[in-house]
Amino acid sequence: MEGAEPLSILDQRVLASCADHREAFASADPFPHVVIDDFFAPEFAAALLDTFPAFERGNAVGDDGKVGGKSTLERVRALGPAYRRLDDAIQSPAFLRLIGQITGIDGLLYDPWYLGGGTHENRHGMSLDPHVDFNYHPSERWHRRLNLIVYLNQEWDAAWGGNLELFRDPHEDRRPTRSVVPRFNRCVIFETSERSWHAFDRIALPAGREDLTRRSVALYFYSHERPAEETAPRHTTYYVKRQLPEHLVEGHVLDGHDVTELTRLLQERDAHIRMLYAENTALRKAQDKGIGGHLLYLAKRAYVRFRR
Repeated sequence: MEGAEPLSILDQRVLASCADHREAFASADPFPHVVIDDFFAPEFAAALLDTFPAFERGNAVGDDGKVGGKSTLERVRALGPAYRRLDDAIQSPAFLRLIGQITGIDGLLYDPWYLGGGTHENRHGMSLDPHVDFNYHPSERWHRRLNLIVYLNQEWDAAWGGNLELFRDPHEDRRPTRSVVPRFNRCVIFETSERSWHAFDRIALPAGREDLTRRSVALYFYSHERPAEETAPRHTTYYVKRQLPEHLVEGHVLDGHDVTELTRLLQERDAHIRMLYAENTALRKAQDKGIGGHLLYLAKRAYVRFRR
């Protein structure tokens, strides 16, 4: 059948249950999403894992400009036949139509640059704070609409952390509305919007298993248009630091674990504040440079003197 070949990377049960997935996506809480187990055909999922890139091959520089415990690689076609087949499939009209049918979003666009996407790998100790993603493609006038993540961890336990967390409002909620264990060949598709708060909790592997890593393939999809009521001014990824653990209430006696956790949370918050100040300083320096910066300086100077 014409157009069906790209869908051969999927387990055929995904196609057969399309209507069920659409219903689950539309009715999900706290925002539209669906979890689909056994997403890829078994042999294809195994091939993706077998040729998953070494941590050192990806980019491990974080938002703070320092090398950390997360590695990403956007040039997936360089990873061999399985990833070239994946790339060919996800840009096909058949695949885009299928994802559109599941999510109810028409006119989905594939990102040939995988900006922010591709392969993701996280080591022991890593976590991801609640955030909403950047809402426009960095180089195109496209609205970001969907994240599609497939996990490639053959051995993973919920107690080890690294669970995808979906929040109603992380400014208020200490716990996520839903937590998803990143098990092998499990796919999560969720709408990206101004309320699609997501994160993953700290990876804490058991003694002797710290060599394991949390692996996934992240695919982002866009559209030319978006309903006006869902459209917001362009912004970058917006992070919120986590609330205090639920057990820290009046009358609780701190133990060593509590002190360690509080120290870590304060260190992370301080690092976040330092990063924001550094970004603000960099923006002001850029603003002050050149003719435009000089004209802005003169305008501010005139305004201040006029006010006196």
